Amino acid sequence: MMSQSIASLIDHTALKADTTKEQIEVLCKEASEYKFASVCVNPTWVKRAAELLHNVEEVKVCTVIGFPLGASTPEVKAFETTNAIENGATEVDMVINIAALKDHNDELVESDIRAVVEAAKGKALTKVIIETSLLTDEEKVRACKLAVKAGTDYVKTSTGFSTGGATVEDIKLMRETVGPHIGVKASGGVRDLEGARAMVDAGATRIGASAGVSIVNGEQANTDY
Repeated sequence: MMSQSIASLIDHTALKADTTKEQIEVLCKEASEYKFASVCVNPTWVKRAAELLHNVEEVKVCTVIGFPLGASTPEVKAFETTNAIENGATEVDMVINIAALKDHNDELVESDIRAVVEAAKGKALTKVIIETSLLTDEEKVRACKLAVKAGTDYVKTSTGFSTGGATVEDIKLMRETVGPHIGVKASGGVRDLEGARAMVDAGATRIGASAGVSIVNGEQANTDY
């Protein structure tokens, strides 16, 4: 896959707590120039990103919900989703209740995801972050199945803020679990074109990365996300 094609799969990401207005403006400028799939920003920056990209149809505004721990309640996640959409988000990446998954409280995990899916329905695409680095393979499969059951558009590996990021093995497992019609997003630790291509070959249909420019230019980035 050519780097230009990879660009259209990248969610160009800036989620650190100290991200400034100037950095958001650069992020949006780069996304517009390279025609990335979206910019992925914290909720506080959604309105500004939407203003900057209002004439750039190819680039969506993505934000994160219940981020990065996933430990807020379904009601709070639903409100966050509604608020983000009102501010201009057209994609939302929500973190599951990881503790509930580990406690085998699948009903809570599903209802947690469904709260976001329903709040976004018809207005924004939804991606469910399962935080693979904290899960066993059995838990990864169960999380993906619950996300599909709740109606998500994508499953996503990682927040980039936990103990690890995306791996080829996890992408393969997630793709096998969700089948061909649900998106799979690899995020966390994708820093170069070779790594991005490996994720796509394994079944990823989106790449979450702060190194988007380096990836499409065939360079190695020094970044955590």
